[in-house]
Amino acid sequence: MSLLKKVVAIGALVAMPLTLTACGANQASEKPSPSATQTESKTRTVTDVDGTKVEIPAQPKRIADLWHANNQVVLLLGGADKLVATTKQVQALPWFAKVYPNISKLPAPAAKTDLNMEELLAAKPEVVLASDKEQVEAVRAKGIPAVHVEFQNFADMNKVIDITADVLGTAEAKERAAAFHKYLNKNLNLVRDHLKDVADSDKPSVLHIVGGDDLTKVDGSDSLIGEWMKATGLKNSLDNVENMQEVTLEQIIGSNPDAIIIGGGKAQAGVDQIKSDPAWAGVKAVADDKIIKNPVGTFNWDRYSAEEALQILWSAKTFYPDKFKDVDLVAETQKFYKDFYGYDLSKDDAQRIIDGQAPEGAAK
Repeated sequence: MSLLKKVVAIGALVAMPLTLTACGANQASEKPSPSATQTESKTRTVTDVDGTKVEIPAQPKRIADLWHANNQVVLLLGGADKLVATTKQVQALPWFAKVYPNISKLPAPAAKTDLNMEELLAAKPEVVLASDKEQVEAVRAKGIPAVHVEFQNFADMNKVIDITADVLGTAEAKERAAAFHKYLNKNLNLVRDHLKDVADSDKPSVLHIVGGDDLTKVDGSDSLIGEWMKATGLKNSLDNVENMQEVTLEQIIGSNPDAIIIGGGKAQAGVDQIKSDPAWAGVKAVADDKIIKNPVGTFNWDRYSAEEALQILWSAKTFYPDKFKDVDLVAETQKFYKDFYGYDLSKDDAQRIIDGQAPEGAAK
């Protein structure tokens, strides 16, 4: 072999391991890592109030809430910016609009049990929250995940708050849900402790009217209203009546309540009507001028609202003022709005909410 050929052969042998090493390095860099092959799931499962498992996007960004009351829960949990559709009832709530003005800009395909499916689909929600079972099924039939949320008592309210936090899928939502549960329990325990020595015979009998536009639609003891009334030392004057039930004026007169509470944004109209109608004159609450407007915030305090945590303080302090001198309801309301909505509520506005009044200058 010539000298030149020997040099070439030796060079080839030396270069071969380097080439193999380089090839191996290239192959290693081209081979997918285990973490790349095991991509994160694009969906996850949540369980609704019926126990139905619903597959939703892992991180939904577009949520439609067709239950007006639950829009307030979404707001409480810091998820309002994910809303792409709401209800007409929510848009009519002046305090909700004051705290979260964007609510008025959203499409509102739902009005109570009515649903404009075309308008809902145009909003392109990734997941829908709804209390009406027919709406839930109709949405699912369109291939959109729908989560049933509804409650009639404190236990289910807490459950729905957790379900909604799960749907939102953020750490903030879960932290706020936990903070709310703690706050509600604190207030319930405070009220229970302050009223522990009140005899049943000393508890006032109270009639709760749903709203000022229908004075014979009432809430009996078998309802969420009945639950907070019992918790705050009140007796429902219509003990065997359910939620939002029509009764006769004769039944109301026969129950002869010590006080009357009227809920909703039209409560003042109801107060005025009762005071001017001779048919009500014989009722003890009317004779004693104890017709009271229930507070209304981002939602009615008396029903289906996480502001129930404030309702129990208001009810207890209203009927047992001497036992709740340590409760500053204005300060509590301001703190609630700051902690859960990130909203700085003035003292005047807090008092307006407590008095059942709309924001200053709001359309009536």
